[in-house]
Amino acid sequence: MIRCIGCGWTRIATVVPANEDRLDRGHGHGEQLFLRNVWWPLRRSLDNLHPEYEIADWRGRPYFADFAWLTEVVKLVIEVKGFGPHVRDMDRTMYSRELNREIFLQALGYRVISLSYDDVERQPEICIMLLRMLMSRFEVSGQCDLAKIALKSTLLQAVQIGKSIRPKDVERQLGVNHRTAVRYLQQLCQQGWLHAHSSGISGRVLMYDVVRRDWDAFDW
Repeated sequence: MIRCIGCGWTRIATVVPANEDRLDRGHGHGEQLFLRNVWWPLRRSLDNLHPEYEIADWRGRPYFADFAWLTEVVKLVIEVKGFGPHVRDMDRTMYSRELNREIFLQALGYRVISLSYDDVERQPEICIMLLRMLMSRFEVSGQCDLAKIALKSTLLQAVQIGKSIRPKDVERQLGVNHRTAVRYLQQLCQQGWLHAHSSGISGRVLMYDVVRRDWDAFDW
């Protein structure tokens, strides 16, 4: 069973930074901070965002996610977790159930992300940056440049590998030929995101390393 609980969401749906009184009073303080500090600056819209989203767990018992962002291509569950209730005050049984629930949600097709209350309150720019990176993978506008998507995918792949990336890695990931893969890697080098390594014998560039990590500066 899956349904969205209203909880005065019509009032939250009209929230703008200057009108904090429109936040739903039934929503927790952490969730209100998330809307004000993170979601609204990031999206400027509450389209497809559902608060207090109810999902039955593997035992058939109702579980209410803080938020669910539901589109045609992704189901994203967003939780704002305080250190106290989710770490300090949690016993072993509660901890196990929380982990099991997250795995169950993943099995249902949801992507589950958890944000710390402290970051939402004190460092919302970090939450915004990470959410922008994640959500950009599921949003492709009709005007979107395919080359831009390829560059983004190549950079994310380089970060994911955790070591030097090679042209053949990009070829396999994107299904492109060697020349195209090299072009994407070279463009990222020109933009300062990657650094090329050449072979001492042949002088040919064989590998590329990530050198920039100011991810918010990338055009996601």
